Amino acid sequence: MKNLDYGVIGNCKTAALVSAKGSIDWLCLPSFDAPAVFSKILDKKAGGSFAIEAGEGYTVTQKYLKGTNILCTLFVSEEGSFELLDFMPRYRTMETGYYMPAEVYRYIRPLGGSPRFRIKYDPKMNYAQESPIHRKFPDFIKTSSCNNRKDNMYLYSSFDFDTILEGKEMVLEREEFLLLSYHQKLIRIDSERVHLEYQRTKIYWLNWNNRSRKFKQYSPLISRSLLILKLMSYQESGAVIAALTTSIPETIGEVRNWDYRFCWIRDASMSIETLIKMGHQSAAQRFMGFIKRILRSKSDSFQIMYGIDGSKILKEEILPHLAGFENSQPVRIGNAAYSQRQNDSLGYLMDVIYNYYIHFPGTLDEIEEMWAIVKNIVKSVYADWRTKDQSIWEFRNVERHFVFSKVMSWVALDRAIKIAEFLGKNDYAAKWQVEAAVIKDDIFTNGWNEKLQSFTQAYDNEDMDSSLLLMEQYDFIRATDEKYITTVKRIKQELFHKGLMYRYKNNDDFGLPSSSFTICTFWLVRALFVIGEKDEALQIFNQLLTYSNHLGLFSEDLDFETKEQLGNFPQAYSHLALISTAELFTEEIVTSKFIKP
Repeated sequence: MKNLDYGVIGNCKTAALVSAKGSIDWLCLPSFDAPAVFSKILDKKAGGSFAIEAGEGYTVTQKYLKGTNILCTLFVSEEGSFELLDFMPRYRTMETGYYMPAEVYRYIRPLGGSPRFRIKYDPKMNYAQESPIHRKFPDFIKTSSCNNRKDNMYLYSSFDFDTILEGKEMVLEREEFLLLSYHQKLIRIDSERVHLEYQRTKIYWLNWNNRSRKFKQYSPLISRSLLILKLMSYQESGAVIAALTTSIPETIGEVRNWDYRFCWIRDASMSIETLIKMGHQSAAQRFMGFIKRILRSKSDSFQIMYGIDGSKILKEEILPHLAGFENSQPVRIGNAAYSQRQNDSLGYLMDVIYNYYIHFPGTLDEIEEMWAIVKNIVKSVYADWRTKDQSIWEFRNVERHFVFSKVMSWVALDRAIKIAEFLGKNDYAAKWQVEAAVIKDDIFTNGWNEKLQSFTQAYDNEDMDSSLLLMEQYDFIRATDEKYITTVKRIKQELFHKGLMYRYKNNDDFGLPSSSFTICTFWLVRALFVIGEKDEALQIFNQLLTYSNHLGLFSEDLDFETKEQLGNFPQAYSHLALISTAELFTEEIVTSKFIKP
């Protein structure tokens, strides 16, 4: 199995990683950012997993049910075959809006013969720091932490409980199930109920997927990426997380291991903008609700990232007892980057707010509340754009006048001006236009290097940076501008290596980067396309798509040599870029206006 040959299941409350062999190797309960109860992905020996183990004679393949986040793992041998359907329930209800409990169903269906396998139920509570205690009851196995009996979960199954706990081999003769739930169930769990939950969840995802825009080419890839982005949105607050995991290293054996189970304003804003374009406005409405809740008063300051519940303190800790992914330590939980200054973040947020006004401005009180946030963001931009920051790449010990941070400060004001004009507040628009012009002039004066014929990473260096490829996408400069064209070519010359892009090649806090940041290659494809190099752009794009895992999923990074996936997984950043890049090379399929999706 390759590094990240995992499928993902989830229900906008939490999620699990299921290996290509059908083992749940990562699950946090009851939410995305809660302590893991299975963390084999971070320690093969001690991490704990929930596996279906068939014999060596079985061929195992995996796919998603089309248009859903239900994962099907197929086991085939001469003695028999069966399929394992993994999902987390999610569907609409009349009473509460959505039913999305913190639980996992494993629905096992025989397809022929007499297949045999073992169940390995091996939870390790609190990131494998606490051993489990199992107690059998008539309807379930209750698993509790040896350190804290209140930390528990419930396993329901049609299999014999002793057979499960002892890992005995069994023969599959009929449909069976396993249900791992964070809470005790108040209804009877039997095969009929499992089948009902399966069908309801399947219909929910099919309906959601059907509302997405459809395209003539790349439609399955776009659809899968959208389903992943949706899965990574936290229903209870509207936050969107950057990735489902922590501490999957950017390079095997190195220390660039971070916890990405939080809501970065940058990543979330880009994800929401993508979902809006693809026909899912409700996600944007929930995200705007999240923004309003974290900025309850006009005196609240902005952070670059928040917990999925809006929490502001994301203390970083190291878990030394875990060996790490492929023995790459340290394993971290929390993320100290929450306190960094990254002046680009507000540009993305303002861009989403602008789209919010254009698509669905809401009631008068909502418009007024959002207008107050717009003015607050502008004040922050005025106060900060001239200062050094730690950039889009979150340098921990470096502060500079990063060019792209200045560009996004301009974007924040440009979108604020458009919002002001939309609301008829022309006096604000006129005032902000003056400052936006100052920022743009400052960038052209200090960020352009005449000798290199390119914009550079920072005012005080001559390094290239992939983020500069986005200058055109955010309307700072036209694709036909010679300065943008030569910048794109210079960046490609310096950072494009073996079909993939570096973020940058200068030293950072940990030395020279040694892996490719996946989204940067998507950015290069778009930049080449808009400057007229469309054939080369398409060639690079199609090659990049072959580096996804067996289910079409992308992580944060790729190894330049092996093209193995690295970094936290799946990565919202990578999938939103895939969608917007694929859109360049295809046409939308327009459905009849008489048919509601």
